[in-house]
Amino acid sequence: MDPRFFRWHEIPTRVPKEGVTMRVVSGDKGMMVFFDIGPHTEIPPHSHPHEQMGTVLEGEITLIIGNEERLLNAGDGYVAPSGVAHGARTGNQGAKVVDFFSPPREDYR
Repeated sequence: MDPRFFRWHEIPTRVPKEGVTMRVVSGDKGMMVFFDIGPHTEIPPHSHPHEQMGTVLEGEITLIIGNEERLLNAGDGYVAPSGVAHGARTGNQGAKVVDFFSPPREDYR
């Protein structure tokens, strides 16, 4: 794959947990991850040293960042600062989300 150009559907999927598939594209200083999150899936609160920001492409997802909880729909975005606990859960329809991490997550490479 040419690292300058890609098609999401051609990137192999991984399943980090039941109900979640992911596709990863990484550069030297940042990483994009396409997540397809099934209905009624929970991503427990966690934190990491990476700054994480993203946008909802389809569906809806409830995102918790620190002590704040918001229902996000297609077109909504978010930023989870480095070291701040965050988690998510989907409802009946699930969600498609693209996240950006800086620096890249070694555990996702």
